[in-house]
Amino acid sequence: MIVERNLKPNLLSSASRFPVLTLTGPRQSGKTTLVKSLFKSYAYVTLEAPDERDFAIRDPRSFLKQLQGGAIIDEVQYVPELVSYIQTIVDENPVPGGWVLTGSENLALSESVSQSLAGRTSVHHLLTLTWDEITRFEKYPDNLEEALFTGSYPRIFNENQDPSQWLSSYVNTYVERDVRSQINVRNLIAFQNFLRLCAGRSGTLLNYSSLANDSGMTQPTVKHWLSVLEASFIVFRLAPFHYNFRKRLVKMPKLYFYDTGLLCWLLGIREPGQVLFHPQRGQIFETWVVSEFMKHRANLNELHGVYFYRDHNGVEVDIVIPEPERILLTEAKSSTTPSVSLLEGAKRKTNHFSELSQNIDFTVVYGGDKIKSFSGGRLIPWRCLSSFSK
Repeated sequence: MIVERNLKPNLLSSASRFPVLTLTGPRQSGKTTLVKSLFKSYAYVTLEAPDERDFAIRDPRSFLKQLQGGAIIDEVQYVPELVSYIQTIVDENPVPGGWVLTGSENLALSESVSQSLAGRTSVHHLLTLTWDEITRFEKYPDNLEEALFTGSYPRIFNENQDPSQWLSSYVNTYVERDVRSQINVRNLIAFQNFLRLCAGRSGTLLNYSSLANDSGMTQPTVKHWLSVLEASFIVFRLAPFHYNFRKRLVKMPKLYFYDTGLLCWLLGIREPGQVLFHPQRGQIFETWVVSEFMKHRANLNELHGVYFYRDHNGVEVDIVIPEPERILLTEAKSSTTPSVSLLEGAKRKTNHFSELSQNIDFTVVYGGDKIKSFSGGRLIPWRCLSSFSK
């Protein structure tokens, strides 16, 4: 079953204006399915196939000549040198939407695209499914614990897969193989331990020194490994929001996983019921909320502009999005009871932003089912986050 992805309008718009579309994202996020459905008449080739990859490496000009007239090149990161040859083709014949490149993001691909196709390509990121995309499948989670446990990879829903089994295979097949190959890790146990240590820190301040000590690695190694995980869309770092340098603000970023299903698997959670009583339930839910915002921003081609706020007095806001007409402040609370206590400290927190804007929208996304408005803000059920965060 092919469901419509929210990124579709932006991709079609860019195809009418740029000669090259570049679509990146994590493995199995649905990139190939999406571009094939949008550009049905295009020739298709994947460089994951050894023979096609060898042809592209040996004779790139002949490889590309056979594809002119509208083509999708999948997993282009395997031969990033192709991008330079495509540049010369589009400079001579800049037909809008003539080339569609997809790839599981890595550092080499990013560098080659930014250097060779600057001004010639529109780059988009297809992350895993948003909640409203998930609900377009015939069968989808009917409660919060199941939603957090299942995660958001399309194949789990499309093929009715057991999340734990599928994610186990995903880690072994893609995460450990692809990421380890980029960082040349020979010690599989050390890498597995590092992944689990990162999982235990999702939704918390990222202390490089602590992570290095716990993993038995140097800080430069930790930062390098994290950068590769981030480039592969496994994790992301959320930057702190700074606007008033008179205040003592936290400068560390926060670490999050893009997918809570993968996060739960790395934490050893093997069935949805275990999420309910897990000591990191709050962090898992916060990860889900923040990643939903990031997915919606990516679908709008605005992946940046999301922050968190925390000062040394303990005042903290999970999500800060400054907009021209307002500032959006959002917190994640896994509680299922729509109590005014969930808005505790709202006035104090909004006061920290009063000098920036008179229009401050304070919202708590919680684990319940009812929308509630109070004097300090409003409560939004987790199921309604998709419409709220657009």
